[in-house]
Amino acid sequence: MTRLPDESLVYLVPVGAGRFDLYYEPPDVHAPPGRLRRAQERWREAVHAARTREAHAGRIARGRDWAVRRGAEMIAEQRTLWSLRHVTAATLVHPADLAGPAAAGIRDRLLDRARHHHGWWLILDTFLLVASGVFILVPGPNILAYYFFLRVAGHYLSWRGARQARLRSRWQLRAEPALTELGGLVNMPRDARASQVDAIAAALHLPRLANFFDRTAVPAA
Repeated sequence: MTRLPDESLVYLVPVGAGRFDLYYEPPDVHAPPGRLRRAQERWREAVHAARTREAHAGRIARGRDWAVRRGAEMIAEQRTLWSLRHVTAATLVHPADLAGPAAAGIRDRLLDRARHHHGWWLILDTFLLVASGVFILVPGPNILAYYFFLRVAGHYLSWRGARQARLRSRWQLRAEPALTELGGLVNMPRDARASQVDAIAAALHLPRLANFFDRTAVPAA
């Protein structure tokens, strides 16, 4: 399937028995500006360091690494919703063995659930962010405040994305046999299905789909 640069394709990916998740991969039409590109490179370096640093690092370094790892996990989990806040018209690409009205209903339930989930966590984490200000009296960086600030920002962007996609975006539907094939791989061990998942991702022109499927589909190993 050929993907046009200005076409917003949102995929309804089967990730388990009767379970689906939304996946969106924005096209890389323009390279990021130099400053943003450097910031992205520094973030990738920080994530790599946080994941590989030796266990005997100091308390502050361990706390910082933990916050960076959690931030990287949150970005991976919420990337689709963050991206959807810019989408005004989209096509829901769903498994070919799933009727269009059923696919649209699943999409709406996922977006409604995401709106409520991230809305409540946004309120709670905002309160915890304010409360964490008391630790400013403790010497050293306020890692707890940094962590809750990241959570507040993440839940806010996810809530906005879910609201935009549910209430404001215009949708079309498209059946995709490759997603049916992908759903048939859910119950296979990750190593056994890897080459097939990679082939499906390549056919759909979605280079990050394999990582998403491995993270969300069961079994994980």
